[in-house]
Amino acid sequence: MNESPIATDSSSTTCLKTGCCIAGGGPAGLMLGYLLARAGVEVTVLEKHADFLRDFRGDTIHPSTLDVMHELGLLDEFLKLPHTRLYQATARVEGREFTLADFSGLPVRCPYIAMMPQWDFLNFLAERAAQFPNFRLLMSTEATGLLVGGEGIIGARARNEGETLDIYANLTISADGRNSVLRNAAGLSVRTFGAPMDVFWLRLPRREQDAGAPLFNIGGGCMFITIDRGDYWQCAYVIPKGKEDEIRGQGLEAFRRRIAAAAPQLAEAAQTLRSLDDVK
Repeated sequence: MNESPIATDSSSTTCLKTGCCIAGGGPAGLMLGYLLARAGVEVTVLEKHADFLRDFRGDTIHPSTLDVMHELGLLDEFLKLPHTRLYQATARVEGREFTLADFSGLPVRCPYIAMMPQWDFLNFLAERAAQFPNFRLLMSTEATGLLVGGEGIIGARARNEGETLDIYANLTISADGRNSVLRNAAGLSVRTFGAPMDVFWLRLPRREQDAGAPLFNIGGGCMFITIDRGDYWQCAYVIPKGKEDEIRGQGLEAFRRRIAAAAPQLAEAAQTLRSLDDVK
């Protein structure tokens, strides 16, 4: 199927027609775009960023997702991407180690969690979807509102480097995240489930002798999660909700001590933090 032509109306707004417009090029938006294009639907995905290179995202590919990749005939190529495999989730609590979960016995094709940067996963999906002539991915294109006509929604309005796009579609899907512009424009209500925690994200260098370190580290009243990225640890420091300013106010040295209390094996690595600006 060829792409629908783009026309320009009298107000200099660029107009585009598609079968399905998906706002948001994250895992949900790109996977849906791939599946629809594979089924023969003309689909346009809007992604507000110029690329997918953002750190500290959901970088775990679970066994159920790996099964889906197999069913789509993508698994073998997918697993050629750099990744590590987590067969067990372990925790060290005040110096004692426990196994929290063992994935190796799951009745699935890949009984492990694949740890892979999300940008690699998204680039892979985008490249495979682009093989279908009815798939279009518009980068640097942010959905800004809905187009309404008759009795329903007939598309989405977007902005691309200062240019306005009106994208007319038979179906418009909002996959643009927790602060969804289109969800708000549609007046859809949100149910909020309170979470009693916030998370600091940071990187620490990984030494070869640190291989096999626990995923969860608990000590000194702190929980510190270490995700093995091969040459560095992607770390999540779980804190009580609303305590960010208080912890930052205590300074860098106090923060390093908190890491050492929860994960003593990373006390030396914590010294590489230059400032709390390295903590997101």
